[in-house]
Amino acid sequence: MNSPSSDISTQFAQDVHEGLSAPQKFLSSRYFYDAAGDRIFQQIMAMPEYYLTKCEYEIFDHQKGEILDAINPGSKFDLVELGAGDGYKTKLLLDHFLEKAADFEYFPVDISGDVLKVLKDDLTHRFPNLRVTTLNYEYFEALERLNELDDSPKVILFLGSNIGNFKPSRAREFFDKLHHVMRPGDKLLSGIDLKKDPHTILRAYNDPAGITRSFNLNLLRRMNRELGANFVMDDWDHFPTYDPFTGECRSYLMSCKKQEVHIEATGANYSFRDSEPVHMEISRKYRLDEIEDLARNSGFEVQKHFTDSKKYFVDSLWEK
Repeated sequence: MNSPSSDISTQFAQDVHEGLSAPQKFLSSRYFYDAAGDRIFQQIMAMPEYYLTKCEYEIFDHQKGEILDAINPGSKFDLVELGAGDGYKTKLLLDHFLEKAADFEYFPVDISGDVLKVLKDDLTHRFPNLRVTTLNYEYFEALERLNELDDSPKVILFLGSNIGNFKPSRAREFFDKLHHVMRPGDKLLSGIDLKKDPHTILRAYNDPAGITRSFNLNLLRRMNRELGANFVMDDWDHFPTYDPFTGECRSYLMSCKKQEVHIEATGANYSFRDSEPVHMEISRKYRLDEIEDLARNSGFEVQKHFTDSKKYFVDSLWEK
């Protein structure tokens, strides 16, 4: 690898340079979600093999009344969703909460401004009486800003097994920080994928239609477009693994040959060996007792577990 430019101007470029310079190369999954990545992920959620979205949708569809009873503080509350995306599942809750005249305001948080705009337009059309304010920030910055503006109790949604993208130490750190910015009595509803048949899990990340492969390759396309890289898509392939002991499903891009890639934004060349992996993403699965330990060790009290009929997935309600 050549030495990088002394002035790497964007965080994206800095993170890419750090990852591709590491002894074991990696790219940050936070950069998956440009406009094209958002569209492809909607396709992933619709795949028959991708059970996570369907299971959480079932939980909300069948248990929305119980969820409202469990989270409702009996006064106005702020419903804050971290990583809101298109709000596909959350709309079930919003519809029910409005029907039951719950006194709340919805604050979707996402780093993708494109997704938030689409979501706000759809919600305004679908639920004209819904009070909604989008927050285009990182999670903790959004919560700190909201705390400064509003003293109402917070119910925080962290759905879709997003916590699975963290290693155990990082998950604990995340919940510790979340606990710090929350106030006593605030609640957290976390969607978490459960350990199950390894074949079922692996199929969700290695679909025969190649949609997940396209999702991972899209990050290379984004680097070509935004950072002036010269990745050739046919020189890369998608490879997932699952370890039933740790519960970690990992996704890699594999270099199909010995090659060198130049990135204008970093001013450097990056060499790849034949069959060298680039780690893209982790998706960790949990047992219920592991979830309870994680909550307790982060200072939360588990209020209730909401599971789907197959017990593939859980939405776990915690309180500070």
